[in-house]
Amino acid sequence: ERDSRGLPFCYSGSKGLLQLRLRVTGADLPLPAGMAASVPNPLWRLIWALGQIKSDQEEILIGGFYDTIDGPSRLESRALRSTEVDEAARIAAWGIGQFLFDMSGAALVQSEVSLPTCNVTSVTTEPGGDTPAIPTAATARLDFQLVPRQHPQQILDLLEQHLAAKGLADVIAERLPGGYPAASTAFDHPFVMLVSDVGQHVYGAPLTLLPRGPFSQPLFFFAESFGMPVAAVGCARPDSGAHAPNEHIPLPDLVRHGQMLIEVIYACARQPVASG
Repeated sequence: ERDSRGLPFCYSGSKGLLQLRLRVTGADLPLPAGMAASVPNPLWRLIWALGQIKSDQEEILIGGFYDTIDGPSRLESRALRSTEVDEAARIAAWGIGQFLFDMSGAALVQSEVSLPTCNVTSVTTEPGGDTPAIPTAATARLDFQLVPRQHPQQILDLLEQHLAAKGLADVIAERLPGGYPAASTAFDHPFVMLVSDVGQHVYGAPLTLLPRGPFSQPLFFFAESFGMPVAAVGCARPDSGAHAPNEHIPLPDLVRHGQMLIEVIYACARQPVASG
């Protein structure tokens, strides 16, 4: 992602990730639609479960979901208040009329950085097709992007408890591979400052620092296993079409990103080696 000047952000961490599948099963074979007066429909059960997870005001309803979250530090808050994304480019490229709740400016940046998410990727039934019938099963794929102090297994446990409390214990939540907690490095860590300052040589100005962005990366494993500071620098633009058939990055952006990585490596190599 890039700021309003068109320069990439430097992120001192990333959100965590929990991917799961919700599944409800019904009869052993598809039944005529007229039996909906007397037979439970797995798709309706799934829809009701989804409605108990997130409200139409975008609030995640799982009990305890927000309990462990800390707000941004004073230094991070200062950065969030003074940072703007290229909103016009986003809206034009994505074909949306506005952001949620007509957010803009610092409020938009802060929501993307500091709030965890719950997203529905797909809903399917078995069997598929257009014939009116009660399906044998219904499945939804969800993902949660998590902020520091939220852990994937803890969130899954809270979800299962929440569904059971709402009378939806027949909705089975299956954790999918690939999850991890969030990673975070302090803004004032020398490595983060080094990466931001290297932007001066490549882009003509230091890169704007943000603690996280609207994405997840497995940086946790480097930070936790090796005690390493982490930072990420964006390369794509709003019209890059991430996950779309025409996903692309302009060649000049790719070249400058490569130059940025080379400069970071050289800058690290010039750092004095700690003795002892």
